[in-house]
Amino acid sequence: MNPIYENRTVTVRPACSGDLEAVLSIRNHAIEHSTALWTQTQQTLTEGAAWFAPHLARGSAFVADVAGEVAGFAVYGPWRELDGYRHTVENSVYTREGRHGLGVGTALMTALVASAREAGHHVMIAGIEAGNTASIRLHERFGFQHAGTVPEVGVKFGRRLDLRIMHLPLA
Repeated sequence: MNPIYENRTVTVRPACSGDLEAVLSIRNHAIEHSTALWTQTQQTLTEGAAWFAPHLARGSAFVADVAGEVAGFAVYGPWRELDGYRHTVENSVYTREGRHGLGVGTALMTALVASAREAGHHVMIAGIEAGNTASIRLHERFGFQHAGTVPEVGVKFGRRLDLRIMHLPLA
């Protein structure tokens, strides 16, 4: 176990604008090193702020704090833009490199699902790279069901990627 986290509590709180740099650091690390985000273009501070602002405005962004460090973040937002989808949201949960397996993702997912339910959403969707077994397991622990896999719809690191869609009824 990382000594920073030994006997420390994971505290989840609503994100604020002051969390942007930490969130962007986690997000850009995922862009550079994983298939969680299907882009290879890192976000600038300006681009990150534009992405983060709607989540802050609707109260759908959370950070996990451990000993004063942002150890992860989670957001949910509209799954599709058309009004017929207005009760369906899509989630994203990210843990800082080196902080996996310490309960950060579980704590974030707990807050995220509770918030979406409180906001009156009906369904939460997760779009996960099909080989990301840790994310799939996390979602399964919260009751997400496999809704389908769309083969070879993404490309990253010279590989074609499959998208696994998972579905959680909130109501």
